[in-house]
Amino acid sequence: MMKILAQPLSKQEQLNFLLTNRIPRRWLTLFMGWYSQIQSPWLAKISIRVWQWFAEDLRLQDAKQQEFNSLGECFTRQLKDGLRPINQQSDIVVSPCDAIVGACGRVEGNRVFQAKGFPYELNDLIPDVRLAHKYRNGFFVTLRLKSSMYHRFHAPVDCQVKQVNYISGDTWNVNPVALKRVEKLFCKNERAVIELLLGDKSSSITLVPVAAILVASMKFHFLPKVLDLRYKGPNLLSCHARFNKGQEMGYFQHGSTIIVFATEHYQLCQGIAQGSPIKMGEALLQGHPTCHGDPSSFADDGA
Repeated sequence: MMKILAQPLSKQEQLNFLLTNRIPRRWLTLFMGWYSQIQSPWLAKISIRVWQWFAEDLRLQDAKQQEFNSLGECFTRQLKDGLRPINQQSDIVVSPCDAIVGACGRVEGNRVFQAKGFPYELNDLIPDVRLAHKYRNGFFVTLRLKSSMYHRFHAPVDCQVKQVNYISGDTWNVNPVALKRVEKLFCKNERAVIELLLGDKSSSITLVPVAAILVASMKFHFLPKVLDLRYKGPNLLSCHARFNKGQEMGYFQHGSTIIVFATEHYQLCQGIAQGSPIKMGEALLQGHPTCHGDPSSFADDGA
Protein backbone atom coordinates (compact mmCIF):
# COMPACT_ATOMS: atom_id res chain seq x y z
CA MET A 1 0.00 0.00 0.00
CA MET A 2 1.19 3.52 -0.78
CA LYS A 3 2.51 5.18 2.33
CA ILE A 4 1.34 8.75 2.90
CA LEU A 5 3.46 10.90 5.17
CA ALA A 6 1.72 13.80 6.87
CA GLN A 7 3.92 16.81 6.30
CA PRO A 8 2.22 20.09 7.25
CA LEU A 9 0.27 21.54 4.30
CA SER A 10 -1.74 24.71 3.91
CA LYS A 11 -5.49 24.40 3.31
CA GLN A 12 -4.96 25.23 -0.36
CA GLU A 13 -2.30 22.52 -0.66
CA GLN A 14 -4.55 20.01 1.11
CA LEU A 15 -7.36 20.76 -1.36
CA ASN A 16 -4.95 20.47 -4.29
CA PHE A 17 -3.74 17.08 -3.05
CA LEU A 18 -7.27 15.76 -2.57
CA LEU A 19 -8.52 16.95 -5.96
CA THR A 20 -5.56 15.61 -7.94
CA ASN A 21 -4.84 12.36 -6.08
CA ARG A 22 -7.90 11.11 -4.18
CA ILE A 23 -9.69 10.30 -7.42
CA PRO A 24 -9.68 7.28 -9.78
CA ARG A 25 -6.26 8.22 -11.18
CA ARG A 26 -5.92 5.41 -13.70
CA TRP A 27 -9.46 5.78 -15.04
CA LEU A 28 -9.14 9.54 -15.38
CA THR A 29 -5.77 9.20 -17.12
CA LEU A 30 -7.18 6.70 -19.63
CA PHE A 31 -10.16 9.00 -20.23
CA MET A 32 -7.91 12.00 -20.80
CA GLY A 33 -5.81 10.00 -23.24
CA TRP A 34 -8.95 9.17 -25.25
CA TYR A 35 -10.43 12.67 -25.02
CA SER A 36 -7.24 14.44 -26.08
CA GLN A 37 -7.13 12.44 -29.35
CA ILE A 38 -10.66 13.32 -30.50
CA GLN A 39 -10.31 14.97 -33.93
CA SER A 40 -12.58 18.01 -33.66
CA PRO A 41 -11.25 21.55 -34.18
CA TRP A 42 -14.16 23.19 -32.35
CA LEU A 43 -13.87 20.82 -29.37
CA ALA A 44 -10.11 21.41 -29.31
CA LYS A 45 -10.67 25.19 -29.30
CA ILE A 46 -13.13 24.99 -26.40
CA SER A 47 -10.84 22.66 -24.44
CA ILE A 48 -7.85 24.94 -24.97
CA ARG A 49 -9.88 27.94 -23.76
CA VAL A 50 -10.71 26.06 -20.55
CA TRP A 51 -7.06 25.03 -20.20
CA GLN A 52 -5.92 28.66 -20.60
CA TRP A 53 -8.31 29.69 -17.84
CA PHE A 54 -6.42 27.38 -15.44
CA ALA A 55 -2.95 27.98 -16.93
CA GLU A 56 -2.41 31.65 -17.64
CA ASP A 57 1.20 31.03 -18.74
CA LEU A 58 0.19 28.88 -21.72
CA ARG A 59 2.07 30.54 -24.62
CA LEU A 60 0.57 29.25 -27.87
CA GLN A 61 2.04 32.17 -29.81
CA ASP A 62 5.37 30.29 -29.64
CA ALA A 63 3.91 27.25 -31.43
CA LYS A 64 4.57 26.46 -35.10
CA GLN A 65 0.84 26.01 -35.70
CA GLN A 66 -1.94 28.10 -34.23
CA GLU A 67 -4.93 25.90 -35.07
CA PHE A 68 -5.29 22.41 -33.62
CA ASN A 69 -7.51 19.48 -34.58
CA SER A 70 -7.35 17.93 -31.11
CA LEU A 71 -6.31 18.80 -27.60
CA GLY A 72 -3.49 16.29 -27.96
CA GLU A 73 -2.03 18.26 -30.87
CA CYS A 74 -1.83 21.29 -28.61
CA PHE A 75 -0.21 19.32 -25.78
CA THR A 76 2.50 18.01 -28.10
CA ARG A 77 2.93 21.19 -30.16
CA GLN A 78 6.26 22.05 -31.74
CA LEU A 79 7.87 25.44 -31.28
CA LYS A 80 8.84 27.94 -33.94
CA ASP A 81 12.39 27.46 -35.18
CA GLY A 82 15.11 29.25 -33.22
CA LEU A 83 13.20 29.73 -29.95
CA ARG A 84 15.38 27.26 -28.05
CA PRO A 85 19.07 27.85 -28.91
CA ILE A 86 21.31 24.99 -27.80
CA ASN A 87 24.41 25.65 -25.69
CA GLN A 88 27.11 24.01 -27.82
CA GLN A 89 29.99 24.11 -25.31
CA SER A 90 31.53 20.66 -25.37
CA ASP A 91 31.62 20.40 -21.57
CA ILE A 92 27.96 21.40 -21.07
CA VAL A 93 24.99 19.08 -20.62
CA VAL A 94 21.87 21.03 -21.56
CA SER A 95 18.37 20.72 -20.19
CA PRO A 96 16.39 18.17 -22.21
CA CYS A 97 13.15 20.12 -21.72
CA ASP A 98 11.48 23.29 -20.52
CA ALA A 99 10.93 22.87 -16.80
CA ILE A 100 10.95 24.12 -13.25
CA VAL A 101 13.93 22.73 -11.35
CA GLY A 102 12.86 20.59 -8.41
CA ALA A 103 15.16 18.84 -5.95
CA CYS A 104 18.74 18.74 -7.24
CA GLY A 105 22.29 18.24 -6.06
CA ARG A 106 24.61 15.41 -5.16
CA VAL A 107 23.42 11.84 -4.78
CA GLU A 108 24.29 10.91 -1.18
CA GLY A 109 25.69 7.45 -1.68
CA ASN A 110 22.64 5.70 -3.08
CA ARG A 111 20.10 8.21 -1.72
CA VAL A 112 18.24 10.84 -3.75
CA PHE A 113 15.66 13.39 -2.63
CA GLN A 114 12.29 13.97 -4.28
CA ALA A 115 11.59 16.84 -1.83
CA LYS A 116 13.15 18.17 1.36
CA GLY A 117 13.30 15.34 3.88
CA PHE A 118 11.85 12.81 1.42
CA PRO A 119 14.63 10.46 0.25
CA TYR A 120 14.42 7.43 -1.99
CA GLU A 121 16.99 4.87 -3.08
CA LEU A 122 18.46 4.83 -6.58
CA ASN A 123 17.76 1.11 -6.86
CA ASP A 124 14.06 1.75 -6.21
CA LEU A 125 13.86 4.16 -9.13
CA ILE A 126 16.29 2.43 -11.51
CA PRO A 127 15.77 -1.37 -11.32
CA ASP A 128 19.18 -2.09 -12.80
CA VAL A 129 21.89 -2.57 -10.18
CA ARG A 130 24.73 -1.99 -12.67
CA LEU A 131 23.25 1.26 -13.95
CA ALA A 132 22.14 2.59 -10.56
CA HIS A 133 25.62 1.98 -9.14
CA LYS A 134 27.11 4.41 -11.70
CA TYR A 135 25.39 7.33 -10.02
CA ARG A 136 26.47 6.71 -6.45
CA ASN A 137 27.78 10.08 -5.21
CA GLY A 138 26.99 11.59 -8.60
CA PHE A 139 24.52 14.38 -9.34
CA PHE A 140 20.82 14.59 -10.12
CA VAL A 141 18.34 17.24 -11.27
CA THR A 142 14.57 16.87 -11.18
CA LEU A 143 12.89 18.77 -14.00
CA ARG A 144 9.13 19.33 -13.64
CA LEU A 145 7.17 20.10 -16.79
CA LYS A 146 4.05 22.13 -16.02
CA SER A 147 0.98 21.34 -18.11
CA SER A 148 1.33 24.67 -19.95
CA MET A 149 4.93 24.06 -20.99
CA TYR A 150 6.48 22.72 -24.18
CA HIS A 151 6.17 18.94 -23.78
CA ARG A 152 8.87 17.64 -26.10
CA PHE A 153 12.24 16.47 -24.79
CA HIS A 154 15.63 16.50 -26.49
CA ALA A 155 19.07 14.94 -26.19
CA PRO A 156 21.09 16.83 -23.55
CA VAL A 157 24.40 15.69 -25.12
CA ASP A 158 25.69 13.94 -28.21
CA CYS A 159 24.83 10.34 -27.40
CA GLN A 160 23.60 6.93 -28.41
CA VAL A 161 20.62 5.00 -26.98
CA LYS A 162 20.53 1.21 -27.18
CA GLN A 163 17.79 0.33 -24.71
CA VAL A 164 14.74 1.71 -22.91
CA ASN A 165 13.50 0.13 -19.69
CA TYR A 166 9.78 0.88 -19.31
CA ILE A 167 8.33 0.33 -15.83
CA SER A 168 4.58 0.16 -15.26
CA GLY A 169 3.19 1.86 -12.18
CA ASP A 170 0.77 4.36 -10.71
CA THR A 171 -0.22 7.83 -11.93
CA TRP A 172 0.14 10.05 -8.88
CA ASN A 173 0.36 13.78 -9.51
CA VAL A 174 4.03 14.85 -9.46
CA ASN A 175 3.46 18.45 -8.33
CA PRO A 176 5.27 19.81 -5.24
CA VAL A 177 2.26 19.18 -2.99
CA ALA A 178 2.20 15.45 -3.77
CA LEU A 179 5.99 15.20 -3.51
CA LYS A 180 5.73 16.41 0.10
CA ARG A 181 3.07 13.82 0.92
CA VAL A 182 3.72 10.58 -0.95
CA GLU A 183 6.80 8.61 0.01
CA LYS A 184 8.97 7.46 -2.93
CA LEU A 185 6.44 8.82 -5.40
CA PHE A 186 8.77 8.73 -8.41
CA CYS A 187 9.51 5.08 -7.67
CA LYS A 188 5.79 4.24 -7.80
CA ASN A 189 4.74 5.96 -11.02
CA GLU A 190 4.98 4.83 -14.64
CA ARG A 191 8.46 5.69 -15.91
CA ALA A 192 11.18 4.92 -18.39
CA VAL A 193 14.93 4.58 -17.80
CA ILE A 194 17.15 5.67 -20.70
CA GLU A 195 20.93 5.45 -20.40
CA LEU A 196 22.73 7.80 -22.78
CA LEU A 197 25.93 6.24 -24.09
CA LEU A 198 28.72 8.81 -24.37
CA GLY A 199 32.12 8.94 -26.03
CA ASP A 200 33.85 8.45 -22.67
CA LYS A 201 32.89 5.16 -20.99
CA SER A 202 33.89 6.46 -17.57
CA SER A 203 31.07 9.04 -17.69
CA SER A 204 27.37 8.40 -17.88
CA ILE A 205 24.07 10.26 -18.05
CA THR A 206 20.63 8.71 -17.64
CA LEU A 207 17.21 10.23 -18.19
CA VAL A 208 14.21 8.97 -16.20
CA PRO A 209 10.96 10.41 -17.61
CA VAL A 210 8.22 9.91 -15.01
CA ALA A 211 4.55 9.89 -16.00
CA ALA A 212 1.74 11.34 -13.89
CA ILE A 213 -2.01 11.66 -13.67
CA LEU A 214 -3.55 12.58 -17.06
CA VAL A 215 -0.20 12.00 -18.76
CA ALA A 216 0.90 8.38 -18.44
CA SER A 217 1.90 8.38 -22.08
CA MET A 218 5.38 8.78 -23.58
CA LYS A 219 6.34 8.68 -27.25
CA PHE A 220 9.96 8.05 -28.21
CA HIS A 221 10.75 8.66 -31.87
CA PHE A 222 13.11 5.68 -31.93
CA LEU A 223 10.50 3.16 -30.67
CA PRO A 224 7.52 2.01 -32.74
CA LYS A 225 4.91 2.03 -29.97
CA VAL A 226 3.62 4.66 -27.56
CA LEU A 227 4.39 3.67 -23.96
CA ASP A 228 1.28 4.20 -21.86
CA LEU A 229 -1.17 2.46 -19.50
CA ARG A 230 -2.41 0.26 -22.35
CA TYR A 231 1.06 -0.93 -23.30
CA LYS A 232 1.44 -4.70 -22.72
CA GLY A 233 4.75 -5.38 -24.44
CA PRO A 234 8.20 -6.16 -22.99
CA ASN A 235 9.80 -3.90 -20.40
CA LEU A 236 13.24 -3.93 -21.99
CA LEU A 237 13.07 -2.40 -25.46
CA SER A 238 16.15 -2.60 -27.66
CA CYS A 239 16.86 0.16 -30.15
CA HIS A 240 19.73 1.78 -32.00
CA ALA A 241 19.42 5.56 -31.99
CA ARG A 242 22.02 8.32 -32.21
CA PHE A 243 21.43 11.93 -31.28
CA ASN A 244 23.22 15.20 -31.57
CA LYS A 245 22.86 17.57 -28.63
CA GLY A 246 19.47 19.26 -28.84
CA GLN A 247 17.93 16.75 -31.24
CA GLU A 248 14.35 15.80 -30.38
CA MET A 249 13.93 12.39 -28.72
CA GLY A 250 10.18 12.31 -28.03
CA TYR A 251 7.38 13.88 -26.04
CA PHE A 252 4.93 13.55 -23.16
CA GLN A 253 1.27 13.91 -24.04
CA HIS A 254 0.67 16.49 -21.29
CA GLY A 255 3.29 17.45 -18.70
CA SER A 256 5.34 15.51 -16.20
CA THR A 257 8.89 15.11 -14.87
CA ILE A 258 12.32 14.11 -16.15
CA ILE A 259 15.03 13.21 -13.64
CA VAL A 260 18.56 13.61 -15.00
CA PHE A 261 21.35 11.56 -13.41
CA ALA A 262 25.06 12.16 -14.03
CA THR A 263 28.20 10.52 -12.70
CA GLU A 264 30.52 12.30 -10.29
CA HIS A 265 32.52 13.69 -13.24
CA TYR A 266 29.86 16.42 -13.50
CA GLN A 267 28.58 19.28 -11.37
CA LEU A 268 25.52 21.53 -11.45
CA CYS A 269 25.87 24.66 -13.53
CA GLN A 270 25.63 28.04 -11.85
CA GLY A 271 22.06 29.12 -11.23
CA ILE A 272 20.58 25.61 -11.13
CA ALA A 273 18.56 25.60 -7.92
CA GLN A 274 15.19 24.39 -6.71
CA GLY A 275 12.37 26.54 -8.06
CA SER A 276 14.34 28.13 -10.90
CA PRO A 277 12.93 27.91 -14.45
CA ILE A 278 15.03 26.50 -17.27
CA LYS A 279 14.46 26.10 -20.99
CA MET A 280 15.46 23.27 -23.26
CA GLY A 281 18.99 23.85 -24.53
CA GLU A 282 20.21 25.89 -21.56
CA ALA A 283 23.19 24.77 -19.44
CA LEU A 284 22.27 22.21 -16.78
CA LEU A 285 25.44 20.29 -15.88
CA GLN A 286 29.12 20.79 -16.59
CA GLY A 287 31.73 18.11 -17.07
CA HIS A 288 35.06 17.53 -18.74
CA PRO A 289 34.95 18.07 -22.54
CA THR A 290 36.19 14.52 -23.16
CA CYS A 291 33.12 13.10 -21.42
CA HIS A 292 31.13 13.53 -24.62
CA GLY A 293 31.63 12.61 -28.24
CA ASP A 294 30.12 12.80 -31.69
CA PRO A 295 27.50 10.01 -31.86
CA SER A 296 28.57 9.23 -35.43
CA SER A 297 31.94 8.13 -34.05
CA PHE A 298 30.46 5.44 -31.79
CA ALA A 299 31.06 1.88 -32.76
CA ASP A 300 28.00 -0.19 -33.71
CA ASP A 301 28.29 -2.13 -30.46
CA GLY A 302 28.04 1.07 -28.42
CA ALA A 303 31.70 1.00 -27.45
